[in-house]
Amino acid sequence: MNAYFQITRPVNVLIGGLSIFIGAFIAGSIQPIQNVALAVLSGMLIAAAANTINDYYDVAIDRINKPYRPIPSGKITEKTAWIYAMIMFVIGTGLSILINNKALAIAVFAWVVLYCYSAKLKRTVLWGNLAVSFMTAFAFIYGGVAVNRLNEAIIPAVFSFLFHLGREIIKDIEDREGDSADHAVTLPIRYGVRPALWVTMFVFILLIGLTIMPFVMGIFGVPYLWVVILGVDTVLVFVIFSMWKTPVPKNLGRLSTLLKMDMLVGLIAIYVGRF
Repeated sequence: MNAYFQITRPVNVLIGGLSIFIGAFIAGSIQPIQNVALAVLSGMLIAAAANTINDYYDVAIDRINKPYRPIPSGKITEKTAWIYAMIMFVIGTGLSILINNKALAIAVFAWVVLYCYSAKLKRTVLWGNLAVSFMTAFAFIYGGVAVNRLNEAIIPAVFSFLFHLGREIIKDIEDREGDSADHAVTLPIRYGVRPALWVTMFVFILLIGLTIMPFVMGIFGVPYLWVVILGVDTVLVFVIFSMWKTPVPKNLGRLSTLLKMDMLVGLIAIYVGRF
């Protein structure tokens, strides 16, 4: 059972669920609460399905980069993982039907994109990075749609897109040995590590600049500014310097983990921004 839990990448799933809830909250309402609950649960199930199908398609890469993952370690077979992913997707999509038609459309669209990402797009230059970043941004949109307030969810969606785009490129640099063995053509493989680092730095600098704008525009208050500067922007600056100083897989893996944890701080910043 632990392997079935692990393959879904529960931390990522939890962050996705929190993103959906906050997407609804910052839109100005968590009513009807049943729609928000359904959106969170269905979104988490679809995210878990996407993470599982990603492991299904990445088994050759994971045998090199992450042999401890459930499939390459033999804890779950490839066929079982595929069936498990389909079951979670069907349940997640079924729950979205109970919200509204827009939620259903987003759920189906998200699954199609995430499936294509794992099957094909992940092994292309930037398209895979853009696909997964768009989907993390759509978590906030999904929350806004659940309470029929789409526009208010756009700001955190933009932040999420840029944050994940930078992290995805860092992960590609970290995994380039395994990706190359699987004949993937990612940004660092096609153009080299330094160009990939430059793109990552540009994305993070753009993000840092944009995070200040909601305060300047009077959308979020002082608590947001303090949390986002100290808890998010400072981490991004550290990541930029560290990835240039030591662009080796072990350090990049640490930075990727740090960024994953920092997503929670970003969610907190947006949450307190409402007060």
